[in-house]
Amino acid sequence: MEFIHISLNPFSQILKLLQIFVYKRTSPISFYQYPEINQSIIMEIGAVNPEMDTASTITIKGILSLLVQNVDENNGRRLISLGMGDPSAYSCFHTTRIAQDAVVDSLESEKFNGYAPTAGLPQTRRSIAEYLSRDLPYKLTSDDVFITSGCTQAIDVALAMLARPGANILLPRPGFPIYELCSAFRNLEVRHFNLLPEQGWEVDLDAIETLADKNTVALVIINPGNPCGNVYSYQHLKKIAETAEKLGILVIADEVYGHLAFGSRPFVPMGVFGSTVPVLTLGSLSKRWIVPGWRLGWFVTSDPSGTFRKPKVNERIKKYFDILGGPATFIQAAVPHILESTDEVFFKKTINILKQNSEICCRKIKEIPCITCTHRPEGSMAMMVRLNIDLLEDISDDIDFCFKLAKEESLIILPGTAVGLKNWLRVTFAVDPSFLEEALGRLKSFCQRHTLMM
Repeated sequence: MEFIHISLNPFSQILKLLQIFVYKRTSPISFYQYPEINQSIIMEIGAVNPEMDTASTITIKGILSLLVQNVDENNGRRLISLGMGDPSAYSCFHTTRIAQDAVVDSLESEKFNGYAPTAGLPQTRRSIAEYLSRDLPYKLTSDDVFITSGCTQAIDVALAMLARPGANILLPRPGFPIYELCSAFRNLEVRHFNLLPEQGWEVDLDAIETLADKNTVALVIINPGNPCGNVYSYQHLKKIAETAEKLGILVIADEVYGHLAFGSRPFVPMGVFGSTVPVLTLGSLSKRWIVPGWRLGWFVTSDPSGTFRKPKVNERIKKYFDILGGPATFIQAAVPHILESTDEVFFKKTINILKQNSEICCRKIKEIPCITCTHRPEGSMAMMVRLNIDLLEDISDDIDFCFKLAKEESLIILPGTAVGLKNWLRVTFAVDPSFLEEALGRLKSFCQRHTLMM
């Protein structure tokens, strides 16, 4: 075991920790190895258990918080963040009046001030079942739907239901770090399969067959993709379902960005293949309705064959929800009207802005030699771009790049390390177009200053 003496300032300590994470991603690292590291700093990157693997305890919010702390507040420039997928902060993105009025009417009715059933209000579950069934070859029922506090809680529920001694789960790389964190709490071994950038971030299906064994409980698919901005075709999803069926594992379909597709491929829910393989569908109002703070999500058993309807399985799910706290009752009560009455014009406006912004990103990034867009985004609110460190001086890796960018340009971009890819960057484009233009201009200036002179 390697022992490292660290005597650095706080941000250098974080850089060192994150570099350890990059180079030793597959090795368990005990924070007891680093007694001089301030424990509050460790907590900031999500290390809530000193025996957890570092890779399991890095969170996007934790890293973004540290980047913001590294901004020079005296440079007189407004802070721009392309790091967090929360478009609600920008005037060009706002939820529909129908959603706002539904919540107000629900609250003012004074009928929904008490506790909701732990699985959610019956009318809310029924409306979500009907909403999701629009895109499926079978009908969901309210019994298939459980209401959660955002999609994050749905993720935790899914992993809690599958955890057992010795179990492992297959996660995409790059991916969403909450899955690693939840897996660590549930003692689920994580095995990563690669998404292939040159193939539109498709799943490496051969890797899945190699990684899976008798203890594999599920594989996770995020579609539309976060952090990559990909949208999977019907044929590719069909191959994923067939592979999972062959291996005897279920699919967790993270569809929090469902329907936010603006490329040539339409969004196809994984539940379409529920007759081939059992699917747990996770989603929320957050992204499509631009209300992440409402924390209204769902955990859905998309399984017409009835695997999840077996009495013991269904009872276990219900019992687990008995210990959870769902969204506010009045928010739940507003959902039926929101889902039934939102005009398609609202959705098209959001899609058009995201498409416009993705095009701005691709055009501006072409002007920066050290950054490459390997695949044009087709959906969601983010994209991955490759960073060529060899073209830069005094920049050691993506983490170093992002901390210096924050300090010099008051611009926040997430290092690829946070989502599993060293020397890549995740750029979130769910911002006002004028902010995006300015941000990418700053990014270009930063890269020009740090370009290696030949």
